[in-house]
Amino acid sequence: MRSGRARVTDVEQVGVRALRNRLSHYLEQVRAGHPIQIIDRGEVIAELLPPARPVAGDPRPADVADRGFASGRVPNNPSLYPTFPRLTPPGTAKRLLDEERGKH
Repeated sequence: MRSGRARVTDVEQVGVRALRNRLSHYLEQVRAGHPIQIIDRGEVIAELLPPARPVAGDPRPADVADRGFASGRVPNNPSLYPTFPRLTPPGTAKRLLDEERGKH
């Protein structure tokens, strides 16, 4: 029986099922600085890596932009968002909830 784990050159490899069953354990390993490769049918499909620098709370918006996950501030442009017509008249939700609760 396979355990779903293997070691190759100091990087632990873990099968998807083993990762799912012991996720907290493997996250602690990554937190301790040990990278882990996720394998599926013998192929590496992902890597869990410790952060490049310590993470304390949410990253600052500038950090997120520096890493390419977001762009700088741009003014809001309402014309970019389509407006949709109302599908029900105002008060419909309240009326339906009152009917459901027996408050005719």
